[in-house]
Amino acid sequence: MTKEEFLKLIQRIKEGHASDQDIFLYLNWFSNFQNVGEWDDAAFGNVEEIKQLMENRINQQIDARSPKNGAWPLWSKYAAAACILLSISIGGYYLARKDQFTQTAYKNDIAPGHNRATLTLADGQKIVLSKGLSQKLAQGTTTVQIDDGITYIAGKTAAAAITFNTLATGTGEQSPYPLILPDGSKVWLNAQSSITFPTAFTGKERIVKMTGEALFEVAHNAAHSFIVKTETQTIEDIGTTFDVNAYTDEPATQTTLIEGKVKVNNMLLEPGQQSDGRQVKTVNTNRYVAWRNGDFYFENDNIRDIMRELARWYNIEVDYSGKITREGFTARISRTKNISAILHILENTKGVHFIIDGKRVTVLEQ
Repeated sequence: MTKEEFLKLIQRIKEGHASDQDIFLYLNWFSNFQNVGEWDDAAFGNVEEIKQLMENRINQQIDARSPKNGAWPLWSKYAAAACILLSISIGGYYLARKDQFTQTAYKNDIAPGHNRATLTLADGQKIVLSKGLSQKLAQGTTTVQIDDGITYIAGKTAAAAITFNTLATGTGEQSPYPLILPDGSKVWLNAQSSITFPTAFTGKERIVKMTGEALFEVAHNAAHSFIVKTETQTIEDIGTTFDVNAYTDEPATQTTLIEGKVKVNNMLLEPGQQSDGRQVKTVNTNRYVAWRNGDFYFENDNIRDIMRELARWYNIEVDYSGKITREGFTARISRTKNISAILHILENTKGVHFIIDGKRVTVLEQ
């Protein structure tokens, strides 16, 4: 917030016309206070006089807007916090204000997602997978061993006996261990993702279908192409590790090649390249495998893209209020942190603010 904007905000409070967001921004300005000397400016006036005036005006607004039933609205909570903060000395103000802001803006915290997935068998049976589970079952002539992975071991299988299974994760989940397909290829699923695959591969092609995001380590077999199908892409392996992001709420499906070679809609990719099915570009592959390693990796990403990713992992709803910054955010943050820690880091990086209320996170203007 510029000095001119802050002065206008103070004027609205003086006149008794402050909105909920005005009070929030007023408090947040103090949370970013780095130099008390900024107050010593003719434009602000005497420090003590300003403090007393602001306290009086906010108290008046609280009295005027206090509900008869005793239920305090959100504005009043902010205003009450402002009164408490403005009544203490400027020297201790910043630290006390920071704690109060956390309690006010973050009414509750939200824990990160966890390692869990659901395997749906051909007959509709569902098995919830988590670390520590040990189980063996049969799918036709294929044996499925669940322990440190979901391993499909194919026996002698006639083409007519092939059935299909689906591995899926919900919001706030990622696969606890890799899916190991009958050919030895490994697949990890991010949140809100699924992969449907045959219990044994027959014929010239090994075909799987997926939604969401998955990381593949494919066992190359020149005689039997490995093909991943999404709604908009057909990806053919030529011995490789690659990530496919095919969330329906993203602008496009992105296939990122980590090593080896793939064809995306018949376009050949080299390691470090990415395709949306129409064109190829060079990218930093670290950010596209970070989720598999337990991290968020933002690289000049806008806040709306970031919040979509956070929503999948923390199972939240996201709202926006005011003019939201278009600046890019760059950070690498552990996915094991509660959401408040993630939001604090983003707030300290660029001009953006958040309020958590239940499972809803509101992104406020800078």
